[in-house]
Amino acid sequence: MNDIKLTSISTTVFERDHALLTGDGFVNSVYPGWTDCEVNVVINEAMGAGFCQLLVTPEKHGILKGQNIVTQIFFYVVKGSSTLQLDNGQIETLTKGSYAYIPIGQSYLFNGFEANTQILTFHKTFEPLEGYSVPEIIVSHESKVPQTIYCDDPDLLMQNLLPDQEDMAFDMAINIFTYNPGANLPFVETHIMEHGLMYLQGQGIYRLADKWYPVRKGDCIWMAPYCPQWFGALGTEPAVYIYYKNVNRFPIKP
Repeated sequence: MNDIKLTSISTTVFERDHALLTGDGFVNSVYPGWTDCEVNVVINEAMGAGFCQLLVTPEKHGILKGQNIVTQIFFYVVKGSSTLQLDNGQIETLTKGSYAYIPIGQSYLFNGFEANTQILTFHKTFEPLEGYSVPEIIVSHESKVPQTIYCDDPDLLMQNLLPDQEDMAFDMAINIFTYNPGANLPFVETHIMEHGLMYLQGQGIYRLADKWYPVRKGDCIWMAPYCPQWFGALGTEPAVYIYYKNVNRFPIKP
């Protein structure tokens, strides 16, 4: 009998109401219109989530092409650069920290990737709201979004990449949360909003339900509604993550 060789021990954890996904077990998926790229499905409805989170690593000549019918997509450039072409003929160069929100009824084409580019995406079925139009395309950069103080703590800084608080037409929010070294959430949050996030920088300790997990740059987390959650930053650099949540809709259909 051949000896079994264990080359690594996975640190990924999957529970009923949360998951820590560290990337050591990701397997490539293939999707129509997305060619010559590695697509890792990080979070999806199959695990009980109400949205989808993907991590895409395209080759230099790769293409991400599609048309949103019922699902809106938020693209965020984790590293590298890309060209984005839109239906109206608009062509944008996206670099690290750039993002694009593509609503339903719109098409997109990403190509011209720099080597080692990585793109994070959030997908959610759009829920129309009577009296409001479908949101417009947004292409911007995180540097253009001001940081605001969270819970009166100057060491907790929030950036709202989508105007969810100003525009009820949006039913999803994407934020960047920065914790200065040693900062932590002021209380254990428990709420109806669902989260998907990815660490962009730093490290810390995350409480999910009744468990505690060390987390660092590159790790992803899924939090189901009402999963108790708390985070504290460790180390000498700020801990930064980008995250999704559902917003602006009744919790039960009227």
